[in-house]
Amino acid sequence: MSKRPTIHDLAEAAGVSIATVDRVLNKRSKVRESTSQRVLIAAEDIGYHATGLLKKRVRESKPFKRLSILLQRSNDEFYEGLGAAIRSACSQETQFQFEVNVVFMDEVTPEYITEQIIKESKHADGIALVALDDHILNRHIEQLTANNTPVFTILSPLSTNTCTGHIGVDNRKAGRTAAWAISRLTKKAGKVGILLGSHRYLNQDIAEISFISYFREIKHSYELLSPLTNLDDDTLAYQATKTLLNNHPDDLTAIYSAGGGVKGIIKALKEAGKSKQTTLICNELTSYTRLALSDGTIDMIIATPVQKLASRLAELFSESFSSKKCHPLAPVQLSVDLHVAENL
Repeated sequence: MSKRPTIHDLAEAAGVSIATVDRVLNKRSKVRESTSQRVLIAAEDIGYHATGLLKKRVRESKPFKRLSILLQRSNDEFYEGLGAAIRSACSQETQFQFEVNVVFMDEVTPEYITEQIIKESKHADGIALVALDDHILNRHIEQLTANNTPVFTILSPLSTNTCTGHIGVDNRKAGRTAAWAISRLTKKAGKVGILLGSHRYLNQDIAEISFISYFREIKHSYELLSPLTNLDDDTLAYQATKTLLNNHPDDLTAIYSAGGGVKGIIKALKEAGKSKQTTLICNELTSYTRLALSDGTIDMIIATPVQKLASRLAELFSESFSSKKCHPLAPVQLSVDLHVAENL
């Protein structure tokens, strides 16, 4: 039977003294973060019996910060997954001990979101949020950043230039990719419907503009219809899709959904028997969009790389807290994940 690793073995594996290992284990005095991490990694490598205690000590030694993550729609699978990914990524961060409070906002008016920001700012050291652009909301964010509270926008940027940073996909590329896909996948030219939650979600606004600009640049016979807004709500998206189908029963070739409400779009297409005739490009891979992709209702999904976004957000918070003064960081634009039935 192999000998159980001793504290001497751990010190040798970590390249430190036994006294340093003792300080990490028993919190006798301050040890540099990098040294504590080296001891922990060595303990895991050699199977040291007190690895669990070491993890606890290393976690306790990190500065403590409270984060409030303001997302939308508590019953939305995508946002539930995003919230869980952010919690997980923040728990893995090595420089700080993060306590993460994820708040789902079922009301998306600027007034309500502003109320939540004010409420959370009373106890949060940092805030990240998904919100539509609004001057009142922006003013409160400007006040927070002026007081050295880092504020990051997720998915959709805001027009204020005082946010600590932004992280989301490259929406220009997302919109142009959707247009490219429709120009390649449709069997014949015709009318193209455009659905989005609101033009005040700047990510959707940019995606829609880029979608239209692609068609402007190529020779085509498509007719791009005026965009319809649905507040990313399934019921409103269902009604908007029904309107498109009723107004253009024979020549609606494709639909691009730059926002949410995809369940409603799928339902309307299936009810009308148009799920196979109408090319549908939409956002985010969830259980229901995956099923619709596999049965041919959806032709392509343009998805946010959720795990990458969550990990990078945790890093951005750490980078911001490590600075003595809160200052704007460069926006992070992630490449989209593309899904078709054959690569599920």
